[in-house]
Amino acid sequence: MTNVIVAFSKPEDAKSIKNVLMRSGFQVIAVCTSGAQALNYVDGLNGGVIVCGYRLADMIYEELHDCLPGGFEMLLVSSPVKWPDSMPPDIVCLPMPLKVQDLADTVEMMAEAQLRRRKRMKAQPRTRSREDQALIDQAKDLLMERNNMSEIEAHRYIQKCSMDSGNNLVETAQMVMSLMNL
Repeated sequence: MTNVIVAFSKPEDAKSIKNVLMRSGFQVIAVCTSGAQALNYVDGLNGGVIVCGYRLADMIYEELHDCLPGGFEMLLVSSPVKWPDSMPPDIVCLPMPLKVQDLADTVEMMAEAQLRRRKRMKAQPRTRSREDQALIDQAKDLLMERNNMSEIEAHRYIQKCSMDSGNNLVETAQMVMSLMNL
């Protein structure tokens, strides 16, 4: 489920948008009247959609957008006259007056796009830093030298210990190094 935060300068507008979204099946985390409030709610989340107006109590949408962490997209609801010529790619705009179905469909489209991006990111193999890889190689070398293991056996040993302990390979390699160097 995508986290949705609604931020408008007028509390009644924000509550109306929230009600529309909740009736459409979205989970609205917070309703805010200022950018600072919205950023406060965003802090503990790892992605979502902010539905906001052009101007908030303490900033305009661009300032809020610039402060958002990665994983958040913005849906700007305002008069098309206020839209800049070159809108950033992660800001979607809806014109006022707002149609309920347009709002629900747009938020749904943004939520699905975020879900697809997350799945694509999870599917990509992780790359280790040189330092992390060097540490794993050192632990394997130590196991190979002291326990007469092949490189494959040493790697499998670190891998199995990692899975059994719930730590990642780098942490497990550090443990092996500290235990073997006593």
